[in-house]
Amino acid sequence: MKFLDQAKINLKAGNGGAGSASFRREKFVEFGGPDGGDGGDGGSILFEAERNLNTLIDYRYSQHFKAQNGKPGSKKNKTGANGKDLILKVPVGTQVFEEDNKTLIFDFKKQGDEFVVASGGKGGLGNVRFKSSTNRAPRKFTKGKIGEEFIIWLQLKTIADIGIIGLPNAGTS
Repeated sequence: MKFLDQAKINLKAGNGGAGSASFRREKFVEFGGPDGGDGGDGGSILFEAERNLNTLIDYRYSQHFKAQNGKPGSKKNKTGANGKDLILKVPVGTQVFEEDNKTLIFDFKKQGDEFVVASGGKGGLGNVRFKSSTNRAPRKFTKGKIGEEFIIWLQLKTIADIGIIGLPNAGTS
């Protein structure tokens, strides 16, 4: 079994989906109007503490993690699907540091601790949201927000980091 107590990883949360600018046009409907739906939210990246893990070896060979993007809105006032959150498991005793490897962001002390590292982008608005009494047919819509992106360090606290347990061996017997 290999032991790894420090890892540098790149995280990218999902982008929000764009809103839709569509119009309702049917044969026997006199006044159609806007019917563009909103975009879905992007997925976030979470860390969860797991008691059964004891090393960060999972983050040695895959250092780039990306959550799912939100889907764009569509006609008939349909909202796009939200992106799935990405949950990464870390052992209890893991510390999360910023890219400079000095600023502590979070410390996992017990089983089940969760921490949102990168939040997903908000979905855009469809043209139904911009409809008013004076502007009955808006062609305006918004794009989704971009998800957060970070480079972080994970460090696992071990017994050697906490202190010396006993005296060293004198070497004589």
